[in-house]
Amino acid sequence: MKHTHGKFSQRGISFFGLLILGIVLALLVIVGLRVVPTVTEYMEIIKTAKKVAADGGESPAVIRRNFDLAASAAYIGSDTIQGKDLEITKNGDKVVIRFAYDKEIPLVDPVFLLIKYKGTTEVGYR
Repeated sequence: MKHTHGKFSQRGISFFGLLILGIVLALLVIVGLRVVPTVTEYMEIIKTAKKVAADGGESPAVIRRNFDLAASAAYIGSDTIQGKDLEITKNGDKVVIRFAYDKEIPLVDPVFLLIKYKGTTEVGYR
């Protein structure tokens, strides 16, 4: 049995489809390149908060100061989060640090991508 294709049948993707796919992929790469640094910064904030919580401190003021010192060494932007933004509590003998902040990422004026980050040093918190 022989398959014959008509004069106008196509196989594969058309040029127009390839163009649309290329545009979509380019936009995803652009957004990804702008989001990845904020995710990296968030992970550094988590790491710094866990370190400061593990070190403990006599008071929330000392913990906040230690966070600010560690954050500046870890290149965490002071416009992102500071020690004053931390919610510090105790769970038994452990220090628990919670935080939340928003990050606006400009895409194309006037369009922004808003990411809401939050985290805690307490394991199992949601």
